[in-house]
Amino acid sequence: MLTTLNTSYTDTRAADLAWALGREPLPALATLDLELSGATLQLRLLGASHQVLLEEEQGSCSETVACLPGSSTPLPLGVAKRVGDWEYEFAARVEELSPGQFAGRAQELLALVSEHPHGLAGVFPGSPHAFTALLAHRSEGQVHWRTWHAYPQDGELVATRTRVAVGVRSGAPGLSVSASAQAL
Repeated sequence: MLTTLNTSYTDTRAADLAWALGREPLPALATLDLELSGATLQLRLLGASHQVLLEEEQGSCSETVACLPGSSTPLPLGVAKRVGDWEYEFAARVEELSPGQFAGRAQELLALVSEHPHGLAGVFPGSPHAFTALLAHRSEGQVHWRTWHAYPQDGELVATRTRVAVGVRSGAPGLSVSASAQAL
């Protein structure tokens, strides 16, 4: 699903994004509710940021990547965390592209996400390459989503990849933030 976001595009930067796990739902400009083999997923566009809410029989999980006032957790390259019986993995990277590369990549991603039944993309008025997009799927007991946050004024495209595996029982709870992550 492709929508035009009813807000002006502000000059935020990829470096302003922060990551948070477990936040309450924030006001959304657009949402997409999905049912993925027993998992309820809500994809939420918060402007130049996103929030994903996941509900399953085993519990709930929320991920937020946004410019969060007062946040002390910058966007990490990688996170692995056990949440109850769930295993959560997050990876992020920033691509720096030339104006021509950026325009081509933006068109490619917007076409992919807007035509997918589990995709949500929001474009900002005034710039066809300023967008936020989310795409989700489920396979083999795992819920996956990818996101893209576009900053055309800087030629930056932030790509994230998340995996949540349900029914994980081994190991102790913990959090690991790595300096490097798997390729997105």
